[in-house]
Amino acid sequence: MTHYIALIHKEAETGYGVSFPDVPGVITVADTLDEALSEAAGVLGFAFEDWDGERPTPRSLDELRTDPEFIEQSRDAVVAAVTPTSELAEAA
Repeated sequence: MTHYIALIHKEAETGYGVSFPDVPGVITVADTLDEALSEAAGVLGFAFEDWDGERPTPRSLDELRTDPEFIEQSRDAVVAAVTPTSELAEAA
């Protein structure tokens, strides 16, 4: 299964915001960290349904750590690997 690196940010009095460095424009927000991870998988799966198989190629965490933009974006973030729900369903 393919996974995408997600950045999860939380600031005082806000939800957990999730973004994907390799999938610009795909974001989600949830009230808890667990919900954020679940929502992240769902939003990726939903986005990819509309892309007719044209998915961006995910970079490894090691590759991302050499990207200055990722380094800046990942400050104070939880970094997680997320598998799109569409792939989870295929694996079941």
